[in-house]
Amino acid sequence: MEKHAMYYDTIVKLTNAISQCRDPEEVALVTSESVKTAFNAKGCSVFLVDRETRELGLVASSGLSQEYLNKGPVHFMQTIKEAKDAVPIAIYDVMDDPRIEYPKMAKKEGIVSLLGVPIISHDKIIGALRVYTAEPWEISHSDITLAQAVALICGMAMDMCRMYKGYKTSIEILKNMRDKNRYQSNN
Repeated sequence: MEKHAMYYDTIVKLTNAISQCRDPEEVALVTSESVKTAFNAKGCSVFLVDRETRELGLVASSGLSQEYLNKGPVHFMQTIKEAKDAVPIAIYDVMDDPRIEYPKMAKKEGIVSLLGVPIISHDKIIGALRVYTAEPWEISHSDITLAQAVALICGMAMDMCRMYKGYKTSIEILKNMRDKNRYQSNN
């Protein structure tokens, strides 16, 4: 029962923190830091899909070195399939799994296990959330469910931030148009 309490606590804390965010990048950063802490992991990264280049672009990360983060492009169609097939991927040993795009860099970084889940919004895959551990991790169904819930919250919050920014911009444009019309009608 204590593990369930940890999961509920994680969701409540994360949702509360994300609800204060007004920028998609801030949502990603809060998510990566919260997930790293919740799972007591080596690191966590949030990626978004670039539809033109078919690469996963890093938006935020916690606990990983710049060298690892700059290892090279992460291809959407070739990399771990969580972003392509909308299924979670649990990898116990990154050195013994052909789906890992940069296994030597993972070893150098000290990554042993990995959990990847898609970030989905409006039934579209917009990215991936990945959790990295330095020790072998027997990833449970509850671990996967928590990561999926966090990824869904992250995706919704990013969309809400984009809409907020769009509405804010629209209001500013309308205000400027109204002010120009007032100025012109007074002449």
